[in-house]
Amino acid sequence: MQSTGVDSAKPKLHRSVGFYGLMFVSLGSIIGSGWLLGALTAAKVAGPASLVSWVLAAVILAALALIHAELGAAYPVAGGTARFPALAFGVLAGFTGGWVAWLQAVAIAPIEVEASLAYLDNIAWVREHLNLLHADGTLTVSGFAWASLLMALFTVVNIVGVKLLSESNSVTVIWKALVPLVTVAVLLSLRFHSGNFTAGGGFAPAGAHGIFAALPLGVVFALQGFEQAVQMGGEARNPQRDVSRAVITAMIIGTVIYLLLEVAFIGSLDPAALLKGWSNPIEKGAFGPYATLAALAGAGWLSYVLYADAFVSPAGTGLVYVGTSSRLSYALGRENMLPRGLGKLTVRGVPLWSILLSFVVGEIAFLPFPNWKSLVEVVTSATAIMYAFAPVSLAALRKRDPGRPRPYRLPAPKVLAPAGFAAANLVIYWTGFAITWKIMIAIVAGFVLFLIARLTTPEGERPPLALRSAAWIAPWLLGDTLIGFLGRYGDGGNLNWLPEWVDLLVVVVFSLVIFYWAVALAMPEERVKAAVERESAELAV
Repeated sequence: MQSTGVDSAKPKLHRSVGFYGLMFVSLGSIIGSGWLLGALTAAKVAGPASLVSWVLAAVILAALALIHAELGAAYPVAGGTARFPALAFGVLAGFTGGWVAWLQAVAIAPIEVEASLAYLDNIAWVREHLNLLHADGTLTVSGFAWASLLMALFTVVNIVGVKLLSESNSVTVIWKALVPLVTVAVLLSLRFHSGNFTAGGGFAPAGAHGIFAALPLGVVFALQGFEQAVQMGGEARNPQRDVSRAVITAMIIGTVIYLLLEVAFIGSLDPAALLKGWSNPIEKGAFGPYATLAALAGAGWLSYVLYADAFVSPAGTGLVYVGTSSRLSYALGRENMLPRGLGKLTVRGVPLWSILLSFVVGEIAFLPFPNWKSLVEVVTSATAIMYAFAPVSLAALRKRDPGRPRPYRLPAPKVLAPAGFAAANLVIYWTGFAITWKIMIAIVAGFVLFLIARLTTPEGERPPLALRSAAWIAPWLLGDTLIGFLGRYGDGGNLNWLPEWVDLLVVVVFSLVIFYWAVALAMPEERVKAAVERESAELAV
């Protein structure tokens, strides 16, 4: 009998997380620093029509969340975003999806830490005694030390085990959800100007372009994170039942909260500040606009609550993403796509070396990315690429592994799967060429590590590359980069040759061609079933 490559004597991930733990992990990722910053950045670009940006982002991410829900329930493995494409398209596809997922996940924890410190620096005592930031917003030596302490704390919690992670995160998320809702209630009751929704040039002062341009400037970033329950599918107590419900519930709650926050933000602005447009709708507290609005509304007590939450919300998200990134590198190491040590577990069932790697890379990330805004677009583009692998994987696995029990089934999959892939590519396009080409460089760097890992793995343990099944990936990524270069979004480097709306049509048509080509190239049914069999130990509940 052919070995499945699973050693039953080795430590395994512990299935100890229930529905609420999974739901809170996803919701805790959705409600991070984005809720404090997303409304302001979106309003600056799109004005009141930023509400449409939030709705559009919610529709896009809801479709992708439903796709992840079916995949996560049918294939409940740790680091699912790395392993879904591997099951359908082989090692190269799995590595590409997993590497991009790891890049965005490992970058978020340090950025959330920086957001926490930047908010705390708004408090006079902290600014005077702790000296966290330079005048340009970069970390001081003291700031780096405090940031490192937070990263170390996140690392220790993750090393202790996933059950402590889910329990500590659950308490944090309850706080994180309540504070935005209290903020909405207070601002709407004390300071609401309905005329703001048509001020400063009308409801949509920048037209459709502004609505789309706002998406990568914090809107998509704020709503992302629903997939965290999927990443921990290997540690779910009842994954077939709970993963899909957790993803969908977290997405609904997060969307409602963000829409209410944008309404409260726009309605609470000083109408006089909008007479000259939306470029500077609030003069003070640009890094913590809700605290400023609360003070102007006469609710000074809420300002203090918001400053406390400005630490708790980003820190809670950072805690989750240390765990997420470690499970992604664990999945890649387990499949011999990265050094094999990353795929090993302690006797407690914890991926120790992967967690420590997330800590080290997070520390390094403090240096080139000094503040929250400097990385949002990069993370958004990487996230969109990661999400795009799910629709093609779902369509291919439905075709090649039709007998798999699917506790949750995506409605209208022949419509939503290609639509989800096209939507993810639109987000990549709206992010702009200046960001996309940098992501491509990072992907190439990842393949260098992949090659090293493969060359250092005994030949008999190297899974076949499945080059034919992954042949669509390079044309897809290069095509997205080229369209971005010819298009009209981003901060520079692009040619603006494609007319408005024609550019979106080009992206959609290109996406659909790649989607159906990719599904046709999926591995044969017997190889897909063999790949699924290798995961049988983790898939068993």
